[in-house]
Formats: sequence, C-alpha cells, structure tokens
Amino acid sequence: MSAQRTRWQKIARRIRVPLGFVCAAIFLYVARPSVITLLASIPVVGCGLWLRGYAAGYVKKNAELTQTGPYAHTRNPLYLGSILIAVGFAVAARSWPMAVVLVAMFLAIYLPTIRSEEEYLRAHFSDFDAYAKRVPRLLPRLTPARTTATKGSFSRELYLRHREYNALMGASAIYAALVARLLFWPR
Repeated sequence: MSAQRTRWQKIARRIRVPLGFVCAAIFLYVARPSVITLLASIPVVGCGLWLRGYAAGYVKKNAELTQTGPYAHTRNPLYLGSILIAVGFAVAARSWPMAVVLVAMFLAIYLPTIRSEEEYLRAHFSDFDAYAKRVPRLLPRLTPARTTATKGSFSRELYLRHREYNALMGASAIYAALVARLLFWPR
C-alpha cells in the first residue's frame, strides 16, 4: 500500500467527526426544507439511527470480531446507518448541491476509513478474511451470514458505553434547526 494512501486514511479517520460538524453548519445554511421533505426524511433518518444504535449494542471494539446481529448482514452497519441518516437529511434539505457534497464526503472520508479499519481487523483477528468473504462490506445481505462466532445479543450497556444516543440527539437538533429554518427563515 502506498504511503500516501495510508497517510490519507489516517487523516480521514481523524477529521471525519469534526468535518461532520462543518458540513452540518453548511447544510443548515443551504437547506430549503419543506413540510413534505421533512416528513419524507423521517423514515430514512429513523432507519439510520436505528441501525447505528442496534450495531452499537453488538460491537465490542478492539476486543472481538463482531459477526452477529447487524454484523451478520454487513461489515459496516454503523457507516451504513450514517449513510442513511445523511441521505435522509439530504431529502429534508431539498438541496442537490448538499447531496453531492455528502456523496463526495463519503467517498473521500468513509471509504478510506473503512479500508483502514479492515487492515486493522485483518491484522488482529485471524478469521477476518473468512468473515469478509461471507459478509459484504457495506450493502447488506438479506439473510444473516452463518458464523462460528459465539451467538451475540444486543447489549444496552454497550449501546450506552458507545454513546450512540448522541446520534439521536444530533438528529433531533438538526430537525429542530430545519423546522426553525422553515418557519422563520424560509426561502
């Protein structure tokens, strides 16, 4: 792997959260929400929040290769949930330029991050390659992949430890800002 690619993967991992806040500010500035787009976005954002929360209740970061729950359908349910949330907010904003920015940000930030995390998992968990053959990287399979891993179950404690409730609070704040934008600063 080239040194440049590895360097960008490290940068991408560090800047993805702060860049999300910058994008949120730009998003609110360019958004042109309507009642219809806000309502249409709720199921998509809701699915993304649910998937992130569900995945957070399974994953034991750096301790084991999680292969059960949503991880039996996709290797990256947290990122898939984030994509759904972004798509939902792009619908809510009714802004094609913002949709393009979100796609570009995903390609530039999340794909290198996913590759970097896969390198880590491959180096630390001997069964990662077999898991990767059974479970797609992002787009989920409809039926769960068979696994030899111990049957896992959702853990409220893991959900809380990973502070995934912050995604719900952030989405609620963005919806509140979009409603305020619609009511007080319509275009």
